[in-house]
Order: sequence, then structure tokens, then C-alpha cells
Amino acid sequence: MHVNHDSAAPAADRIGFDDFLKVDIRVGTIVAADPFPEARKPAFRLTIDFGPTIGVKRSSAQITEHYAPETLVGRQVAAVVNFPPRQIGPMMSEVLTLGFPDADGRVVLIGPSERVPDGGRLF
Repeated sequence: MHVNHDSAAPAADRIGFDDFLKVDIRVGTIVAADPFPEARKPAFRLTIDFGPTIGVKRSSAQITEHYAPETLVGRQVAAVVNFPPRQIGPMMSEVLTLGFPDADGRVVLIGPSERVPDGGRLF
């Protein structure tokens, strides 16, 4: 799956609200962030707690330019939790942690502006 990170890219095709509801985006708290030297591109291994319903999941995130592992623990992030897991090197990435590109295309994480309960679904 290729995601276009270009801010000049045209808007995607229109979809129905039911299509939006198929994408399950939840908020979780990063409980561990570790270097991931086995990844092809610089990345961290994130362990994210999505609360009692979704549980704790792992994610590979290419966010090394703006973040250090010690600054990530305790931060709330948004992630797609219903994609199939993907093998990234020796790790199974279970969720897609979400962000926006900065002016140079480097990932800036997104999350709530105030603390919310882990596991809350984006609407």
C-alpha cells in the first residue's frame, strides 16, 4: 500500500460515509518506544495501549527525525487498528500510527489536543 505524502497531491476520490466507518482509527498511549535498527528505513518500534477493548498493539513508525524514544512514552497517538498485520523486518506491525508530513516530508504524529480515554474511536 503506497500512501502519497505529497501536500500538493489532489484530493482522493469521494467516498460514502459507510466507507469512512470501515476505517477504525483509535487513540492509544505509547507505553514503549525502542530503536528498530532492522527496519529498511529509520524507524522506532512502538508499543501502544489502546485500552481494554483493543489492547496493547505494536507498530513500526518512521518518525526518527522529530522524535526520540524517551519523548514518545506517555504520548497519545492516533492509529488505524483494523488493517491486517504487516511483517516489517523481524517484527509484526499490528497498527498504522498516523501522522502528517512536515514541509520536508518527515512524519509529525497526530493525537488529541487534550488527554482522552485510550481506545476512543475517531469520528
